[in-house]
Amino acid sequence: MKQAQVVLNQILESSGFAIEALRSNKLRTLLSTLGITIGIFCIIMVLALVNSLERNVQESVESLGKDVVFIDKWPWTFGPDYKWWKYMNRPNPQLNELKTIDEKALLADASALVVSIGNVTIKHESNSASGITLLGVSHHFDRIRDFNLKTGRYFTEGESKNGNAVCIIGDAIAQTLFPNSNPIDQSVKIKGAKYRVVGVIEKEGESLLGNSMDNNAMVPALNVSSFVRLNSDRSNIQIQVKAKPSATIEMLEEELRGIMRVQRRLRPGQEEDFALNKTTLIAEPVKQVFGVVTFAGWIIGGFAMLVGGFGIANIMFVSVKERTNQIGIQKSLGAKNYFILIEFLVEAIVLCLFGGAVGIGLVWLITIGVSSIIDFDIYLSLNNIFTGIVVSVVIGIISGFLPAYSASRLDPVVAIRAK
Repeated sequence: MKQAQVVLNQILESSGFAIEALRSNKLRTLLSTLGITIGIFCIIMVLALVNSLERNVQESVESLGKDVVFIDKWPWTFGPDYKWWKYMNRPNPQLNELKTIDEKALLADASALVVSIGNVTIKHESNSASGITLLGVSHHFDRIRDFNLKTGRYFTEGESKNGNAVCIIGDAIAQTLFPNSNPIDQSVKIKGAKYRVVGVIEKEGESLLGNSMDNNAMVPALNVSSFVRLNSDRSNIQIQVKAKPSATIEMLEEELRGIMRVQRRLRPGQEEDFALNKTTLIAEPVKQVFGVVTFAGWIIGGFAMLVGGFGIANIMFVSVKERTNQIGIQKSLGAKNYFILIEFLVEAIVLCLFGGAVGIGLVWLITIGVSSIIDFDIYLSLNNIFTGIVVSVVIGIISGFLPAYSASRLDPVVAIRAK
């Protein structure tokens, strides 16, 4: 125990020598850590961006529903073998198929038909909102898609069943059409027809998958059928089915496959004319892309830190040469080899930690600046900060070990005589 206390005191003392040496050479310290600063900045900036993008994608995917199966004519898989000409001729999901699923799907918690129409203009008096996505949804859509209403209400069962001319609009649409008034119970024009606003969706912010409800408007699905042919091959229609809490999405997928094959009278072995999609088909390829970006960031940052590591090693050799006489005096007074080794090793680590701290600080300032300018949050997580610190310490140990070791092996008599 006493020996351990002596070793700890010597380590703290050698650390004090190292820090004092760095303070006495501020300009050299700053210049020698520049490579480390650039390297840590590149790595942590890439990690922060990738983590933020992954978080955004994850939130977007979860808003779609990680326990939801999407029955569509288009599969969510792409590549050189994507047979778009065959998928285009498939029939769209229909309301009678939704009814069959409601009756026969034992593992389904809720199901809804969704008709998507892009680039729609909505008007109110002299104000207009363009580039809107209009969604025609059946009654239980709110049990599948996770969204909150800022004000107003969802469609009643009667409004959905009768296809009434009522609508729910996103926050961005409400801000554009009703900047100084309450949208509820006011009328808007969609496709030349009047609709009464019954609800406003709470602001969700930008989404990488483009599924934010801010620029979306919803009307009952039966109402959309008045100006869109639901059986047209140009219509974008799907049935969304949410699994019960007790069922896995794979179990629901197999049940829906059997129901749809029977509904469409497909013979055993006959190719399916529908696709069963799930959010993992989107999330996995995106994760692979992020993995490549992260790897590229480590490569770029690694080269910068390699140069910085050589710079640290060079400065440390210079420092050893400048303090050779001091090392000789320390050793003649009884300083052990490991005391000298730790002194210079700590100096190298502190140099790298200083450079790493500056790099992390720059990333933090950029995240604050970007988040205040655009509607996208960049997160600098504690895990990324810890990664930057660990990498800095490792580079300090690697680049400083050889100079520190050479200092610890100096002969005290020869070192004292050095000039």
